[in-house]
Amino acid sequence: MSMQDWAEKDFYAVLGVSHDADAAEVKKAYRKKARTLHPDANPGDPVAEQRFKEVGEAYAVLSDPEQRRQYDGVRAMVGGGARFSAGGAGGAGAGAGFEDLLGGLFGQGRAPGGVRFGTPGGAGGAGAGAGFEDLLGGLFGQGGAGGAGAPPFGGPFGGPPPPARGQDLEASARVGFRAALEGATVALRVPDPRGGPVRTVNARLPQGVRDGQKVRLRGRGMPGPGGTAGDLLVTVHVEPHPVFKREGDDLRMTLPVSFDEAVLGATVEVPTLDGSTVRVKVAPGTPSGRTLRLKGRGVKRSRAGDEAGDLLVSVEVVVPQRVDGAVREAVEAFAEATAGEDPRAGLAERARS
Repeated sequence: MSMQDWAEKDFYAVLGVSHDADAAEVKKAYRKKARTLHPDANPGDPVAEQRFKEVGEAYAVLSDPEQRRQYDGVRAMVGGGARFSAGGAGGAGAGAGFEDLLGGLFGQGRAPGGVRFGTPGGAGGAGAGAGFEDLLGGLFGQGGAGGAGAPPFGGPFGGPPPPARGQDLEASARVGFRAALEGATVALRVPDPRGGPVRTVNARLPQGVRDGQKVRLRGRGMPGPGGTAGDLLVTVHVEPHPVFKREGDDLRMTLPVSFDEAVLGATVEVPTLDGSTVRVKVAPGTPSGRTLRLKGRGVKRSRAGDEAGDLLVSVEVVVPQRVDGAVREAVEAFAEATAGEDPRAGLAERARS
């Protein structure tokens, strides 16, 4: 991120905190906004995605004490919002550019082109060929404009340059269904894009992570040269479960019941994800496909105080594969007793409507 970005962007306003907010307030504000604006919560919304990036950018600076000190210095020096643009005609009012401010400090006029912000090391003094670094260096006693030994522009008031952030890396992790819901620590093999040896990174995935979700692990990417490390973006692949299927924060399963249980009603044992069972009442005359809802037996949410999802139990009536002897006689007697009931009554008429 350039000094121009720091001069133009009010990171405190982006996070909605005061300038004297402490680290805890900054972190709390970031988490709240990031949770609201996260792409997973706003699929296909480019505005929310851009704001999510801006919130992350603001937090990256304000959460680092050294970067925050330098950012505050730059913002104070330019009045909190001047632009690094070509100087225009006029006085030093609201529309004055950053060039005009420095032009006044060096006794120069505000005519267009009076101060040019180019690359350091150009010919001439602190005039048209002077770079931005040289101008500030001279202002704060760091040497002449464009001098051979002039230090590069760094932090405010001659401090060290902002630390360079390391490169982000990508990896993938495959986890079991239960581990994804409970949270899991995985070992990731992370390649070095510069050709170095492959690293193994142990990372804790958040509770309730979904299949295909991308998890950003801050500071687990490439180390920065003298600065903070980049992030590690992990794409999570969740193995399917033989019984349960996830639907948002709910779980769904199929419950087989016998023909007589469905007709006469019964109380049956239903397994849950934590390994226990729950006794569920199947009402007499329950058809295949009916769904029973068990409150609070679904996915446990990671935030304290939030209720868990539900377990949705779809009833499936199982028909006997072998029917002979007494079973056949009983079924035939049942068919004779219910001969007046047609389960397909009105079906043809509804199909033609």
